[in-house]
Amino acid sequence: MFSLKLSWRRCGITCCNLKCTLWCFVSFLLVFGKAIHAIARISDEFCFDPLEKGLALRSVNSSRSAYAYIFFSSMFFQHYCWTAVSQPCQKEKQLSLPCKLFIKSVLPVFRCVNVLERNVEKCSIYTNTNEHHITFQLLCRNGVIKTYNLTFQECDPLQAVFAKHMCPNILKVHSRLLADIMIHFPTSQEEVTLSVTPMKVCFRSYAEEDTMLTEIQLNPDEFDYFQVGVDSEVTFCLKELRGLLAFSEATHGPVSIHFDVSGRYVLELPI
Repeated sequence: MFSLKLSWRRCGITCCNLKCTLWCFVSFLLVFGKAIHAIARISDEFCFDPLEKGLALRSVNSSRSAYAYIFFSSMFFQHYCWTAVSQPCQKEKQLSLPCKLFIKSVLPVFRCVNVLERNVEKCSIYTNTNEHHITFQLLCRNGVIKTYNLTFQECDPLQAVFAKHMCPNILKVHSRLLADIMIHFPTSQEEVTLSVTPMKVCFRSYAEEDTMLTEIQLNPDEFDYFQVGVDSEVTFCLKELRGLLAFSEATHGPVSIHFDVSGRYVLELPI
């Protein structure tokens, strides 16, 4: 499983407002929509966390075994305006106020990302903590404007504690190769086991007695970067990995896997 230790910190009451715009760059809108869909594979809710340097989306599943973090730099947006004003009674100024959104309320905004890419020219996102809602506004072709006002709940920020630089095993591979491998596993498959040695990498499905076993082996030279310091075997949820790979279709980036022993690993998709 994606077993990561999580820690929380309490936020003070802060007035934090965000205004950001995805203007004309339809490929960027596609990436943002794919990110929402990827997070939907993790949990039914996620943390919408506007920061001074950009917008962070965070989510953790119900068993606390998988944590997703997607950060969009302010440079990703055509316009990004972030302000925070602390209350007079506060001793320390808190510069962010994460808010929790239910994924079912956000998915209709980005339900068909391919249709959005063809029809939407501008996507604006506004937050207002005083009114406790986030507004998604889509400016479509032919002057059609779609506005979604979504109520949010204040929440504690999520932060995964994992020292990836301490991992003896690092694999870096193009996401397309991983996607091709996952095609061989049935959609009903819940978990896949990854085992590595200095000589090979093996993906195999967990199978009970009298059921079919799928196993795919790769050589070290098939990876962009291959470092195995300890023979390891980790099992992870296939649904969550497929969500990451679906997101990678929009970014066309490599996937880095850092791990040591079962229960401690992280997957990264740099944009």
